[in-house]
Amino acid sequence: MRSPVKDAIREGRKILFEPEAKSLLSEMGVPVPPYRVVKDVEDAQSVADKMGYPVALKVISVDIIHKTDAGGVCTDIESPEALRKAWMEMVLGVAHKKPGARIDGFMVEKMVKRGVEVIVGTIRDEQFGPVVMFGTGGIATELFKDVSYRLAPVNFETAQAMIKEPKGSVLLNGYRGAPPCDIESLAHTIVKVSEILCEIEELEGFEVNPLMVYEHGVMAVDAKASLL
Repeated sequence: MRSPVKDAIREGRKILFEPEAKSLLSEMGVPVPPYRVVKDVEDAQSVADKMGYPVALKVISVDIIHKTDAGGVCTDIESPEALRKAWMEMVLGVAHKKPGARIDGFMVEKMVKRGVEVIVGTIRDEQFGPVVMFGTGGIATELFKDVSYRLAPVNFETAQAMIKEPKGSVLLNGYRGAPPCDIESLAHTIVKVSEILCEIEELEGFEVNPLMVYEHGVMAVDAKASLL
């Protein structure tokens, strides 16, 4: 059992914190942005100074699964003053939108360049076992349900086939003059994510949304996981 999962089970949690989910991705060779977990605004400013602006600030809470809906995410922070302001607004906003939610810490994360947003995830189906999903990322996932599914784990060729199925995959091919995306790196990432539930039996689901896909390489911007 991986240590982040052990920690969550020991603490009676049914979710992994985002840094824990990202540590699993890193172990499997999926790139994630530089990040640090902090407890107070002074520590956050020190980390951001060393990391380099712009940064994102994210709340870490066992009671908050959808951070954006709870006011727990602030992006494109450009200075120490803006970081302090974002910190105060986030604490007040979370208290208003999620009263009683316990704040376990904060993440300071280096902002990464925009790419084509996709989602890659796995879920443990009661009948079929681990299933991997790929589709259009960001909020479009909920709006259009533009996804493809396979039983997990998948191989490289199956991952390539999955990429071609959603209508939004046209964006990966160089839409409106943009350079074509790195389909090979994306397919390898789908393979790696498809293996997570197969290797870690205590996990119920794992999701990377968005996964930024670039002309060269990919980057897992957000990740969440739930336990059985």
